Amino acid sequence: MVAGPRRSVLVGTVTAALVVGAGVGWVLRDRPPPPAEQVARTVVVTPSATPGMTQAQWAALREAELAAANEATLADALTQAQAATLAAQSTLTESADEVADDAVRAALAALVAELQTALAADDPDADAIRALVVEVQTAQGTVVAAHEAWLAAAASPTPRADDDDECRTTYDGPAFYTSAPTEGGDGSNGNVPASMLAATSWGVDSQGTRYWLRTDATAALERLNKDFRAEFGHDLDLDLTYRDYATQVAMRKALGSIAAEPGTSRHGTGLALDVPEWPCEYGYDTPERDWLVNNGPDYGWVSPSWARSNGSNPEYWHYEFTG
Repeated sequence: MVAGPRRSVLVGTVTAALVVGAGVGWVLRDRPPPPAEQVARTVVVTPSATPGMTQAQWAALREAELAAANEATLADALTQAQAATLAAQSTLTESADEVADDAVRAALAALVAELQTALAADDPDADAIRALVVEVQTAQGTVVAAHEAWLAAAASPTPRADDDDECRTTYDGPAFYTSAPTEGGDGSNGNVPASMLAATSWGVDSQGTRYWLRTDATAALERLNKDFRAEFGHDLDLDLTYRDYATQVAMRKALGSIAAEPGTSRHGTGLALDVPEWPCEYGYDTPERDWLVNNGPDYGWVSPSWARSNGSNPEYWHYEFTG
């Protein structure tokens, strides 16, 4: 929490403007001259001030005006600092594990901590706080750029297999994408809320959407991926996971009976995933698929019988979580 100003000054209806120059002029005819050290300033006072004001009264008024100005300056700096801190903390949360070099996030976190220390000082320095705000905002921009670059790279996976005709994707239909949790979902198929889902710690689809699955399915997949990566040197590639009801309807309309009847897809429960349709990497009889079929059940992930090469609807890319 950002501390508020530590003092409050009551200022009357007097408006002052400072003009730096060599001469001194006075609006009020009976006003006494200011102290010698202020001879380089001209103060214009509104008619609401009392004519004949003494030098002591003028000095007190001037001190009140300056104190009020300082309070306003500090309050403005504190407001800027609070906004910058919240924005930076949000960026740090969103970019966790999603930048190529975590040093940029560490630099931002250090500046946020420095700014918070400045805010907690007994006598906060408005100029120092404003300077730190600029540094935090600059560092935040660097993290945002690094995060966007990471997302762009993750959203454009390239098959590691040879780029020849037989290794090109076997899918030639319209593009579909994984779904984010359903806003206000009731938990039914295709209407699953965020409270029931969790995103994987790696990867996004080509629209930048994280890969969501039911919480226990995601936890099991994280364990599977750790061993998959140790075996093959890269994360398990994902294509589609959770599928909301609207997407199920669109897929059924576009693909016909190949797609599940809306409201019945295992994807709609967050318990199914598709890897990319890359036949040379995940197709039947590839090392990756053989590993998934043989080891996946240890983590609760299986290739259903109907999706096998001799099944009723062969889909080498489809896997389901059975717990």
